[in-house]
Amino acid sequence: MNLQTGRPDHIEDALVRMHIGQWFGWNGKEKIYANLIIHDDTKTKPTEEELNAKLVEIQNEFDGKETKKQSAKSKLEALGLTTEEIKEAFGIWAY
Repeated sequence: MNLQTGRPDHIEDALVRMHIGQWFGWNGKEKIYANLIIHDDTKTKPTEEELNAKLVEIQNEFDGKETKKQSAKSKLEALGLTTEEIKEAFGIWAY
């Protein structure tokens, strides 16, 4: 996840959305598909294509929510709320 924006940007973001718990890990320092290992015998290793598709899905979900937030912020500004008031309403990801 991009720490500045909160937007999912890595296959690990997709993996954590697929199942609950510590069902996967990394065999090596680099968090790349080739180093992905599955700890839970009841889970199968997704293909790289499946992970990339899931990542795109959650990115689109995030982007849709961000578009709605921006629309709401614009409407609040049009009603006369200050940037500080909007930040208070939306939290740390407001601007």
